[in-house]
Amino acid sequence: MISFGPVPSRRLGKSLGINNIISPKTCTYDCVYCQVGKTLKKGIKREAYFKPEVIFEKVRQHLGRLNKESQPDYLTFVSNGEPTLDINLGKSILLLKKLGFPVAVITNASLLFDESVREDLFKADWVSLKMDAADNDTWQKVNQPDPGLDFKKHLENVSHFISIYKGMLGTETMIIKGLNDSAEIFSNLAELIKTVNPYIAYLAIPIRPPSVKTAIPPDTEMMNMAWQIFNKSGIKTEFLTGFEGIETGFTGNIYEDILNTTAVHPLREDSLINLLKHDNADYEVVKSLIKQRLIQITVYNGKKFYLREYHTQF
Repeated sequence: MISFGPVPSRRLGKSLGINNIISPKTCTYDCVYCQVGKTLKKGIKREAYFKPEVIFEKVRQHLGRLNKESQPDYLTFVSNGEPTLDINLGKSILLLKKLGFPVAVITNASLLFDESVREDLFKADWVSLKMDAADNDTWQKVNQPDPGLDFKKHLENVSHFISIYKGMLGTETMIIKGLNDSAEIFSNLAELIKTVNPYIAYLAIPIRPPSVKTAIPPDTEMMNMAWQIFNKSGIKTEFLTGFEGIETGFTGNIYEDILNTTAVHPLREDSLINLLKHDNADYEVVKSLIKQRLIQITVYNGKKFYLREYHTQF
């Protein structure tokens, strides 16, 4: 299950997701708000997962099953964990570019100390860097990084990367009530992100079920404060606070469409119903997947979400 969607992306339009990390969730962080759940394998060592040729072929086949209206705007590495942990990321990016679509990578930026990671990301057309904290204490609380990472060095590595990268660069800040939603933190973040000079800085809140139930959105007044502080600093800033829409890409294979998407992108109920309609399937398929414990239902902010159930598989 390497590719999924395209899904409506608040950043990239129609984004065909690429999950280049083999389950279980493998990451350098264990962010309290992660929609994929708890990190089951935490580390900072790069490894080989899927062969680049396999990723290329799976994506090529996926694109071939999409109708004209569902063709993506971007091929996006958004993984079951941190995509830069894949030692073959750069090779995969170069192969995928042959398909004629720009390639994006959404990364937490934690491995930028590794020259090979920087070289891989230089190949991408669009890179989003996670920047949830401007100090070590907040970083530890929100992102829960691997013990082998150091915050001061992390910032130095980000600075080094942005001084060389030539593609489109964005930042994303997830704001969590009680953890990183104060005026002081917003001001420090704005000062830090201004040095990055992104094309756009996104301010996000959890809109899908987080790994830690107490990771909830901040008050509206605090979101407004964050935007005002960022805007006053001269940073082009947008909110990522709304639902993207229900139009999820479909291939005609409802089982694969549901499993591939829910692996890294929980499906809201209306999106799932819409996907069933496009694939000419009924809800019995969903019931079967739930019975097999391949997916599960969770409720967040009064809405039903469907996501992969992994713990029974390992």
